[in-house]
Amino acid sequence: MRLIFMGTPDFAVPTLLELAAREHDIVAVYTRAPRPAGRGLELQQTPVEREARRLSLPIHTPKTLKDSDAQQAFRAHNADAAVVVAYGLLLPKPILDAPRLGCFNVHASLLPHWRGAAPINRVILAGDSESGVTIMKMDEGLDTGAMAMAERLPIGADMTAGELHDALSRLGADLMLRVLAAAERGSLQLTSQPQAGVTYAEKISKNETRIDWSKPWKQVHDHIRGLSPVPGAWFEISGLRVKALRSTKGEGAGAPGTVLDDKLTVACADGAVRLSHLQRTGKQPMSSDEFLRGTQVKAGTRVT
Repeated sequence: MRLIFMGTPDFAVPTLLELAAREHDIVAVYTRAPRPAGRGLELQQTPVEREARRLSLPIHTPKTLKDSDAQQAFRAHNADAAVVVAYGLLLPKPILDAPRLGCFNVHASLLPHWRGAAPINRVILAGDSESGVTIMKMDEGLDTGAMAMAERLPIGADMTAGELHDALSRLGADLMLRVLAAAERGSLQLTSQPQAGVTYAEKISKNETRIDWSKPWKQVHDHIRGLSPVPGAWFEISGLRVKALRSTKGEGAGAPGTVLDDKLTVACADGAVRLSHLQRTGKQPMSSDEFLRGTQVKAGTRVT
């Protein structure tokens, strides 16, 4: 098929690579323009742009798709379909209508559950036991398009957002291949999203990243893994700001925020969590054993 690919972050890369490997004709790759990043604030290409350059694919980085010149350029690709994975720009109706078969989006949730910007984080923060991927034919709404295919994925008890991200990105790539194959055969069936069960995955804000030890252990655990590795749930201990990257159910009980043993088990409102992987500001992630070799933390220490 003659395709336009539209994506920006790491999550989109597996789909681009699978489309290229199956020898689809990718006539254009749309991605966000390079932005300053890092200590030197050098312009950084997006993960999708880096892969597209490696594959020698034509790259487009428009700031908007709302003007007539951008829309005319998009139509000129004469694409059968556009594949959209976390692109980052809204697609106006002239763009949505340009490809012969439409624009198909990989969304990292089981729609209509967790529409919006942060479905991977939110599904874990909510303590859900499963997630999945939905491929939808896009319309002008926020993740409201008709569903082409969906597949479920169980969420392990200690699975982090980073691990779920990687699993869903691979699942989304496979599912998109199946959708395109069905569309090419003319056998693709679309189903409208139900009105019941709609939830929204708002973008994670800075003021919700600090750990609240006064909550039950399960909520604290889900908070830690739902924000790991980025933006990271954090706390302070002995004046140090530390991200908690991994945790599991701990043994014992005590006043919330109290370290219960020499293994970084911290009391919550009920029960406790044991912190197994952490990251100090400006340092690499490390195990709790490595952390404790450099920072003495005795039972009875309070964390905030």
